[in-house]
Amino acid sequence: MSAMTFVPREAAATSNAKAQAGRAGQAPPFPQAPLMQQPFALLPTGSIKATGWLRRQLEIQANGLGGHLDEFWPIVGPESGWLGGKGESWEDGPYFLDGLVPLAWQLDSAPLKAKAMRFIDWTLDHPWRNGMFGPRSNDDWWPRMVMLKVLTQYHELTGDARVMPLMTRYFHYQLQALPARPLSDWGRMRWQDELVSVLWLYQRTQDAKLLQLVQLLKQQGYDWQAMFARFPFTEKTDAEALRKKAGNSDAFMQDLGLQVHGVNNAQALKASPVWSVVSGSGSDREAIQHQLHMLDTYHGLPNGMFSADEHLAGRSPSQGTELCTVVETMFSLQVALAITGDAALGDRLERIAFNALPAALSDDMWSHQYNQQPNQVECSLHSRPWTTDGPESNLFGLEPNFRCCTANFHQGWPKFANSVWMATADQGLAAMSYSPCTVTTVVRDVPVVVEQTSDYPFRQSVNITVTPQQALRFPLRLRMPGWSKDTRISVNGESVTAAQGFTTIERTWAPGDTIEVTFGADVAFERGFNGALSFSRGALVYALPIKENWLLWRKRGLTNDWQIYPGSRWNLGMHADTPITVSEHPIGDKPFAGATPAVQLAVQGQYVPDWKATDGSADPIPAKAEPASDEAAQSITLTPYAGAKLRIAAFPSLS
Repeated sequence: MSAMTFVPREAAATSNAKAQAGRAGQAPPFPQAPLMQQPFALLPTGSIKATGWLRRQLEIQANGLGGHLDEFWPIVGPESGWLGGKGESWEDGPYFLDGLVPLAWQLDSAPLKAKAMRFIDWTLDHPWRNGMFGPRSNDDWWPRMVMLKVLTQYHELTGDARVMPLMTRYFHYQLQALPARPLSDWGRMRWQDELVSVLWLYQRTQDAKLLQLVQLLKQQGYDWQAMFARFPFTEKTDAEALRKKAGNSDAFMQDLGLQVHGVNNAQALKASPVWSVVSGSGSDREAIQHQLHMLDTYHGLPNGMFSADEHLAGRSPSQGTELCTVVETMFSLQVALAITGDAALGDRLERIAFNALPAALSDDMWSHQYNQQPNQVECSLHSRPWTTDGPESNLFGLEPNFRCCTANFHQGWPKFANSVWMATADQGLAAMSYSPCTVTTVVRDVPVVVEQTSDYPFRQSVNITVTPQQALRFPLRLRMPGWSKDTRISVNGESVTAAQGFTTIERTWAPGDTIEVTFGADVAFERGFNGALSFSRGALVYALPIKENWLLWRKRGLTNDWQIYPGSRWNLGMHADTPITVSEHPIGDKPFAGATPAVQLAVQGQYVPDWKATDGSADPIPAKAEPASDEAAQSITLTPYAGAKLRIAAFPSLS
């Protein structure tokens, strides 16, 4: 047992009353030697408050599953093992909190904070004598990796004096225990998620034992960088063939099956960048680019994701992507963007956040999909082209196919909101996205507030007001999206030349200084599977909406499970040179709702009679599509991808 003394809740409360409540509103610590410096750092959780449409998204989540799941879903109900009960004691409680904690404090919601604190207090007040924490029904390393992420966010928000002693005792215990009980299965594949938390604590305590632990985690963890260097999974996963190769089902789950698992690959995107902070290796820092290139080349989809239903599944847009894979990819990109400073990762993050994430959620966020398809012509119980998932996978409901996404999807929007701005290593600030928000932080020991007003990504203009407590010189960096043409920037009305990657504006900022940014967002098309055409404008992907007939399948407590059947024709092809007209419309109370699209594209399409559906899924896109000889081209309207729950996002290219 560690010699460190556990701080009981009563003593912690007294200590907290005297201490500053958390680090929100402060500058974040940056790695110091022997760790490698990094160009950016995520601001402490709570430093950024969503406004405008982004806040409405968070409110919708709080009014939906995100704020009510514990009231009727036993998995995170009163009997949860993370509340000391005999119920579920593995990953679901921590998953739920990983979104609930930042959501509750983003909205400053007393009811949501109270829900979160039941789990937090039990976890902090009931450590094991040996340094372990959490439910006593298992000692699996993996679910504790998730809860550590929860605790780091919670500490940044509150400064609770119980957190760091518990983490320190646990890491000391783990350092002693891992040689005899090494990482295995999920923990072995996801070691990098714990590494983030260990480094977080090291930067605050300089505890040398933590550097020993990171070496041990790396030694026992799966070598993702090596796997991608010789990437063997270049086709849709044949799960049965892999099982035969493994020899038995247990071996499949221990290695081969976990290598092609979508969520594992999503979390692995951060592995090399995070390790580079320890190794100091430039090749480690840059390895994420090769990983993304391999995933795009062999499994890439138009929405910025890779197929994984739930194993890597090739490039056909009729394959799906698990919602857990979406939110874990987003978190990996947030971490990697800070460490690498690669602006292109911000482009990728936005494409996923504004398309793949809301597409898998009903407009009211009372239901979600396990798998989404870019070409999704039906959400039903038909057999699907999934690699391993079951027939419920693309239904909208409480827990279609498997429950992990029910608990885990909640981290998507709150963590995105917390990554819109970052601190810079040279004591400045950087805009990573242009969603509406207010930033409250400290720059060079001076309090600074940044207000960002924008309807981005639905519109392309941004207004930023910088208000330091006193005139202050510091660099401010603006991420320049790779798709933007002729970006225009002005400070207090005076033009600034835009650069690629990041535009740096270093000056003495006076209270009330304003920055205006206007991006040039042309409609672009991309070639995909079998030459298919996909359309985007700025950060938004566009799709043909199919008329949706929602059919109630079964009631599930406060929510329902739904099937959706098509009510209009969808098998249309296009020419790459189709004329395109853009029209903008008001942004509704539900920003991504298909009934009120904020932007539309008018294009020309033509019926392709030989392109059909099998068991409720669009057949693979024909490489040579022949339009109907008896029908002329017709005007069709494309809407933002996320609002169309039935849609075509990749069109056959017409001969």
